[in-house]
Amino acid sequence: MSNLIGKVLSSSPNSIVVTIQNLKALEDNKDKLQIGQYLKIADGNSNYIVSVINNIKAIDYNIEDDIKLIIETQPIGSIVEGDFRRGTKNLPVPTEPAYILDSGMLDRIFGAGAEYNFPIGVLSQNENIQVKVNGDKFFGKHIAIVGSTGAGKSCTVAKILQEAVGINNSLNINSEDQKNSHIIIFDIHSEYSAAFTLTQEQNFTLNNLSVDKMKLPYWLMNSEELESLFIESNENNSHNQISMFKNAVIFNKEKHNPTINDITYDTPVYFDIKEVFNYIENMNREVISKLETENCPKLVDNTLVRDRKQFYFNNVYEFVSQSTAAATKASNGPFHGEFNRFLSRLETKLTDKRLNFLLNPTKENGELYSTNDFEELMKQFLGYLNKANVTIVDLSGVPFEVLSITVSLVARLVFDFSFHYSKIQHDRELLNDIPVMIVCEEAHNYIPRNGGAEYNSSKKSIERIAKEGRKYGLSLMVVSQRPSEVSETILAQCNNFVSLRLTNPNDQNFIKNLMPDSTKNLGEILPNLGQGECIVVGDSIIMPTVIKMEKPVPEPKSQSVPFSQEWEQSWKQITFSDIIKRWRKEEGLLEQ
Repeated sequence: MSNLIGKVLSSSPNSIVVTIQNLKALEDNKDKLQIGQYLKIADGNSNYIVSVINNIKAIDYNIEDDIKLIIETQPIGSIVEGDFRRGTKNLPVPTEPAYILDSGMLDRIFGAGAEYNFPIGVLSQNENIQVKVNGDKFFGKHIAIVGSTGAGKSCTVAKILQEAVGINNSLNINSEDQKNSHIIIFDIHSEYSAAFTLTQEQNFTLNNLSVDKMKLPYWLMNSEELESLFIESNENNSHNQISMFKNAVIFNKEKHNPTINDITYDTPVYFDIKEVFNYIENMNREVISKLETENCPKLVDNTLVRDRKQFYFNNVYEFVSQSTAAATKASNGPFHGEFNRFLSRLETKLTDKRLNFLLNPTKENGELYSTNDFEELMKQFLGYLNKANVTIVDLSGVPFEVLSITVSLVARLVFDFSFHYSKIQHDRELLNDIPVMIVCEEAHNYIPRNGGAEYNSSKKSIERIAKEGRKYGLSLMVVSQRPSEVSETILAQCNNFVSLRLTNPNDQNFIKNLMPDSTKNLGEILPNLGQGECIVVGDSIIMPTVIKMEKPVPEPKSQSVPFSQEWEQSWKQITFSDIIKRWRKEEGLLEQ
């Protein structure tokens, strides 16, 4: 029988207070009476309430007469006929006995049922007991993993994902039986490649997309992404810029895709951005002949432009001068000089070598990607089709000003793939059998709670996945050290939380408010968790639990940089000039 430690003093749906019967009971069970540990309390019907300890305090310090202490606990479940169930129907009345929940029962609870099949760690205060979650509910719904810098967040993410794809101690346990699920990691600090790089004989080919390998042609973007990239929304004439740009893009798509009907601004087909530039530049220079027989744009060589769509894309032209003379009467076009700043900004972006993966991506043979290459472009993100179960989208080399657009475009393409595959399967009366998870590392950088128009595209794409993705086999893992700065819409859709140590009070309160009411008090220990310790709450775990994660093998490259003698020696081997050269090369100021 479990150790008797006291009796119920008061009882309510959110709190059961237990008085410890004597000082000896406390001394004998000090290691079991810790915050986050569990009690088993009789409910008077031959069943028990499982309650988690939130607080222990003394109400009488007269130690000579035997100190009086009480334990404040929160009920989280019931043991009925030996089986654990979430929730409580009955509450104990005062004087009912309370016991330490013994290791045997804990082992039964956390090992109960075949549905809890995914190992996530061990109990923080009893490392002999392995904690498992329901894998389908954990990965099939959205997950939030939060923790301050140094709490072990990257290792936690890497360990969970390694278990998901079958990597254990640098071995690929699925080498002979590759699974159909896929994980796409937005890696903003280039740290996860090390965690998924195995030896060749393990038959695990990581699909690692750095900015040099990734190909994201601009013509895949939708209207919001294109406007976010090229148009400053705070300029006075931004509405004219948008209208002109939209018309030029649609006309150019129609020019290059004559066999496709009903082309719109958002249709993902090829168009030539340089030709779009030519068109807008000509509209910006346009001078209209006012002679009665002409009354149309007129070039300096007296060529009359009767059809702008057929003419303006080819080159930038010189027009006749404005004139009031009867023989050469001409006036500026309706947009003459209107787009000077817009064209200057567009030209700067088109010549920025850092944006080649977006604005000038080419195949190995040097050819540009066209509409017919759409399937090849999609395969680079869904690598399991011909590579492995993990794709890392390395964002470390992506300029910050296009980070949001890059995330938005990839996320939207993956969502559309999952959507259409699900529809095909439904038409065949089958379910989607290709689950995909997108991991948003350092999510506050591109899906912030508050932010300017530059974040609209990424927030819209990720929030759509948060709201609708689960129906189509697409789930999110949102990872951040500042959860209070992440889109509340996205975190509110998360069904499972893995919370490591949080030191910022705003972040602590934000996460506690997202937790179910029955577990909010457990969040009080967030600032006191050790490295690798975390609170796991959600649909997938049998009850809220403080666990300790094992370190992943191999580990991600996320450790701090020590200042040591070895570091000094490496500094001496690299000149300051070497660093500046690499920097300038990345900025496109030196030849590659």
